[in-house]
Amino acid sequence: MALATARHILVETEEKALDLKKQIEEGADFADVAKANSACPSSRTGGDLGQFGPGMMVPEFDKVCFSADVGSLEGPIKTQFGYHLVEVTDRTE
Repeated sequence: MALATARHILVETEEKALDLKKQIEEGADFADVAKANSACPSSRTGGDLGQFGPGMMVPEFDKVCFSADVGSLEGPIKTQFGYHLVEVTDRTE
């Protein structure tokens, strides 16, 4: 079974997600940005979601985690929870 490891940042607006994405792309540390801005409890660990399999996350999130290149910064991804920036840190097929 495929497994992914990812970290994410959850915010309320697409504009905020785009602003944070720009900061990360310009060199800000993902974990620091997550700790300071993410509405998810995972913010305490820099947005780390640990390892999970297909179907364990909401569909929009799942799709990205099992298709994006490992190490790429993806988003904003809109889900029922808000807007996510996602970095897949590892994946096994």
